[in-house]
Amino acid sequence: MFSFLFELIAGLFGSVGNSDTLNTKKIDQNIERLNQYDWFKKIYEDEEYHRLFFVNKHVRRYLQSTIRVRKIIRSKEARRKLLYLLDKEIKS
Repeated sequence: MFSFLFELIAGLFGSVGNSDTLNTKKIDQNIERLNQYDWFKKIYEDEEYHRLFFVNKHVRRYLQSTIRVRKIIRSKEARRKLLYLLDKEIKS
């Protein structure tokens, strides 16, 4: 419980500073966390989406939030939003 609150507060303060900076280490950790689930592995290994996880700033910013990643793990609706973002970024 305390670690969740700490991450929430740290995330809020972290976003106040330089909002254009991506935390690569945190993003990579969150991708590793998601990669523990078969449904994500299928997406991640799909050639069409794979590159987005490395080069697309919108996808990487989306996955920078540990709270959002936890929600993606728990909620089918949050997974749909992730897929929507990936599809949107492929088309742009």
